[in-house]
This record gives sequence, structure tokens and C-alpha cells, in this order.
Amino acid sequence: MSIDWSAFVTVALVSLFSAAALVTVYSLGLRLLTVDDRSTVRTVAGWACFVVCGLGVLYGIYLIVPALHR
Repeated sequence: MSIDWSAFVTVALVSLFSAAALVTVYSLGLRLLTVDDRSTVRTVAGWACFVVCGLGVLYGIYLIVPALHR
């Protein structure tokens, strides 16, 4: 049995990119909600960032758990 190194590298790079993207979007949501000027647009954008993070986490769980694919 041999290891498919190209698939391994692909999974590692996608995992790294996805984690960085989720942290960035979450940080942006925090930044938008903690600004002194609490405008409606900023509040909605901040909560939208949290929703995107939640959806990204749920999609990751969906990909990891095989029972959800069937």
C-alpha cells in the first residue's frame, strides 16, 4: 500500500487555506461589531460574517462525517 502524496498535499493545503479563511472572516465579524460607530450596515455585515463562519464549519463537519454523505 502506498501513500498518494499529491492527494495528501492537496488536503493539507485546502485545510490550511480554509482555516485561515474562517479565522479571517470571524476576525472581520468581530471587528465590525466592536467598532464604536454601531451603524446598521456594520452590524448586519458583522453577523453575516459569523453566519458564513458557521456555514463553513458545518460544511467541514459534513465532509468529515461519512454518515452524512449517504
